[in-house]
Amino acid sequence: MLKILVTGAAGFVGSHVAQRCLELGMEVVATDDLSGGFQENVPEKATWVQGDIQDDLFVKSLWGKYGPFDYVYHIAAYAAEGLSHFIRRYNYMNNLVASINLLNASVKNNVKCFIFTSSIAVYGTNQLPMTEDLIPQPEDPYGISKYAVELDLKAAYEMFGLNYVIFRPHNVYGEKQNISDKYRNVIGIFMNQVLHKKPMTIFGDGEQTRAFSYIDDVAPIIAKAPQVQEAYQKTFNIGADTPYSVVTLAEEVAKAFEVECQVQHLDARNEVVHAFADHSQVRKIFTSNREPISLAEGIGRMAAWVKARGPMLPVTYDNIEIVKNLPPSWRPK
Repeated sequence: MLKILVTGAAGFVGSHVAQRCLELGMEVVATDDLSGGFQENVPEKATWVQGDIQDDLFVKSLWGKYGPFDYVYHIAAYAAEGLSHFIRRYNYMNNLVASINLLNASVKNNVKCFIFTSSIAVYGTNQLPMTEDLIPQPEDPYGISKYAVELDLKAAYEMFGLNYVIFRPHNVYGEKQNISDKYRNVIGIFMNQVLHKKPMTIFGDGEQTRAFSYIDDVAPIIAKAPQVQEAYQKTFNIGADTPYSVVTLAEEVAKAFEVECQVQHLDARNEVVHAFADHSQVRKIFTSNREPISLAEGIGRMAAWVKARGPMLPVTYDNIEIVKNLPPSWRPK
């Protein structure tokens, strides 16, 4: 039986990937520092190990106590593009240095394949549709950190022969998502605001567009990746095709909760206005006969889960490193 390590396994995408790997017959060791995830998300049949992969000694202990691992799925990250400008050190420690700790251990212990979830944040702006052959031009520290790991994976392959598969998912949503984080996951933010009977907050006019991607259209492909030899040393955009405006998204969330669509417009923040990607390459390598989940159906499924879970208190990030130009709604109280 293949033994694998999944980081970020108490988080949203990581927990779904871990479950899909179990369904593929793999033995899963699941780790997370619980900074943004919940232990209840970890699949029951996975071996759970709490710890922070920013700690190189902890990473080494994973191999010492639970290894060796055939594959490493590195899902853990703090994916707050906008906030990353203001938490630069934390961003690079969490998303870059921690990744390198894991990559070093993978090289030293002869991991067969390293699967990394990057982001379409690496593309930056004015590159539409985003295709894998474009030269990335990230505009925020989060995208920069993700692209740096991509480059390092390629260097590690050239130097050490470490196989890798890179995915660039975007705007993924669904059950088990953290709805208490007010800096990321707009669908979760909207749903939590509706449960609290508050208007949905939109930065700017809400005409910025994203292709919102349901988790069941993403996690199975990531889980399968190391078993598809044609995917090795390749990078894939993964997610939904159709972009929707944030205003339209708010309307869909209101429909799912059967409430009037109430929004509050805040000052616009510095962000990529339009972001959607081409997925022809992932379809070519990972064939599927199933139609992707529509936005209305995906939001309906997530809404049912959120209603059952109930509202959560929004969590404020207390360790802001730079307050200059920080949006007022993000300022610590």
